[in-house]
Amino acid sequence: MVWLPSEIWSERRLDGLAPAAAGDAAFRIFCTPSISERRASNHRQLTERARYHLRNARWQRVETPVGEIQAYIFEPERQIARGLVLIVHGWTGESSFMTAIAEAIRRNGFRVGLFDLPAHGLSSGRSTNLIDCARATVSVAEQLGSIHALVTHSFGGLISLVAAEGHSPMPGRLAAEHIVLIASPNRLTDVTDHFSRHWKLSDPGRKAFEHRLERVGGRTLDCFTAVRLLPASGMRGLVVHAPDDIDVPFRCAEEIVAGVPGMKLHTFDGLGHRNILFAPQVARTVTSYLKSTVQQTEEHRAPQSFIENAPSASVHA
Repeated sequence: MVWLPSEIWSERRLDGLAPAAAGDAAFRIFCTPSISERRASNHRQLTERARYHLRNARWQRVETPVGEIQAYIFEPERQIARGLVLIVHGWTGESSFMTAIAEAIRRNGFRVGLFDLPAHGLSSGRSTNLIDCARATVSVAEQLGSIHALVTHSFGGLISLVAAEGHSPMPGRLAAEHIVLIASPNRLTDVTDHFSRHWKLSDPGRKAFEHRLERVGGRTLDCFTAVRLLPASGMRGLVVHAPDDIDVPFRCAEEIVAGVPGMKLHTFDGLGHRNILFAPQVARTVTSYLKSTVQQTEEHRAPQSFIENAPSASVHA
């Protein structure tokens, strides 16, 4: 637990502290998922219920440079793609919250891997940050096998894009060609803005807080933007978002699609930020896209004469 005077905890405001102290306190709070303002009040009950759906997975502890990570593997009855679909959950969440969409992907013939980010779920640690989560993602991917595609939710989208880009201070990059961004922010500053307003940080306090994040990331926060990270990663894919999402504004999806050629947007109104993970129509859209990537991959591997004689098919780019 991050120590703060009781009056600051009770009022949830940091504007009474000197800027340097407020920035330091904000950084420590921000990096501790268990006390995040985004975590539901009944989080423990939700996780106990959701973990039931991991019973049929193969559980695996993975050693990474940032601690032990709990991973889960779901095997399909018949595998249609080479490699694994790796699912990355959002901040304050865990793998168990992603099992509905994971099961839909598995039923459609994909081998599926999930893992709890550092300081989340059953993984080790009490605090973490964007870079350490990206490091863990790269390490898990290396140890679970080649990755066919990434499916991400919320802040897991930015984490995955940082992992796939591989810029210093990352030790390497996650190799993948396809990504599905569900309810993903575009800019890291979208996240820090929400946090700063919630904790009533003064402008100097917010500047000190964001400077701490930049020191960890090794560059300015503007670099941690989906429209910059996606082209650098070499991935293409699908953006899924609900216009009524109050946690991550819908404009983030519009910015990503407008700023990155080839990204497709599917909207699902009325599902908000979390229910979008459990909606059958979303699962169908995601699995349809993943199956289209298999067709693309097989066409690229096929002999040229076969490609020229093959019947035309409708494929999502």
